[in-house]
Amino acid sequence: MPDPLARAAAEALDARDPLASFRDRFVVDDASVIYMDGNSLGRLPRSTEARLHEVIRGEWGGELIRGWDHWLSLPTEVGDRLGAALLGAAAGQVVVSDSTTVNLYKCAIAALDARPDRRVILTDSENFPTDRYVFEGLARQRGLELRMVKSDPDDGLTVEVVAEALDDDVALVSFSHVAYASGAIADMAAITELAHRAEALVLWDLSHTVGSYPVELDASDADLAVGCTYKYVNGGPGAPAFLYVRDRLQGELRQPIWGWFGQRDQFEMGPAYDPEPGIAQFLVGTPPVLGLAAVDAGVALLAEAGIDRLRAKGIALTTYLVDLHDAVLAPLGCSIGSPRDASVRGSHVSVRHPDARALCAAMIERGVIPDFRTPDRIRFGPAPITTRFVDVWDALDCLRDLLAQ
Repeated sequence: MPDPLARAAAEALDARDPLASFRDRFVVDDASVIYMDGNSLGRLPRSTEARLHEVIRGEWGGELIRGWDHWLSLPTEVGDRLGAALLGAAAGQVVVSDSTTVNLYKCAIAALDARPDRRVILTDSENFPTDRYVFEGLARQRGLELRMVKSDPDDGLTVEVVAEALDDDVALVSFSHVAYASGAIADMAAITELAHRAEALVLWDLSHTVGSYPVELDASDADLAVGCTYKYVNGGPGAPAFLYVRDRLQGELRQPIWGWFGQRDQFEMGPAYDPEPGIAQFLVGTPPVLGLAAVDAGVALLAEAGIDRLRAKGIALTTYLVDLHDAVLAPLGCSIGSPRDASVRGSHVSVRHPDARALCAAMIERGVIPDFRTPDRIRFGPAPITTRFVDVWDALDCLRDLLAQ
């Protein structure tokens, strides 16, 4: 058996990795670059290159406007495939459209309008900034209270904290399922149940979850969810986001941006807005066809790999990272800024150090790419479908060398 701290141990883990062959199906132009930021932007799948060429040259170039005969249904078709493979959502509940922030806004207003006699939006202090900003804006515009519970920066949100903050004045409860800074996983089912007891609606942000963790939206009785597709789903920079609306709520909720892609009998060009009865009512404007094609290609790869296998590898990669940290980085002044229990940790890990910003920049200069999160976090995001165990070893060895100097 190789020394568990030696690079040979990582090589042995890679040799046994059932997902190892998927790395060859992504563009890796410079093998010397150690990419540890898959939780911010996923790599480019080779199948996406081919698919985009087909859409650009064959469909746009060849079919011209006739392409809309099959492009129009892409938001719901790709949404159904995304829902089935990665979200635990039955058909007719997911669409791919707009950005995460716009989708969050649409879903939040729909939820608030469905609870007109209540005046509280509940979120947490460690939620992703765009979520907090959207809720802050809505609270100011509508004269509501934005109630922010305190979640632990490293270990995340607890059910007990949420329970203490709930009352019969809460209209909307919204948290990130996987915390962007620490990777801590919130208990979706338990928090959703608590909110429903208080007769509030729940909106989950799945941006750091989708593609790395087996979400079960239907089984958790979730009401609403949003998330991006350019991280673990590998949809590309600026790829369209998704939103989920539980089927039982689609007749009750009305989203605020009344665009013609959410209109029933769209091409009748009617004089008044009459929304689609299903999930399509949450669409707004013309869908980004190239972006949807890229998302579809990314979803297909993840579906082939299998979300349970991706989760298992994510646990293995991050556990290996934590073990290496304890052995070689902790003695040099680092600490783990993520849950140590892998069952409540997503697929990224924060390493904390007072000089994190400078250290992160120095690592990038050496060809190792994590990212920095204020004030003191180096965030490592090993994407299960593309990251090797030797990448984890090399990344931490680079940081060890910088600290030793």
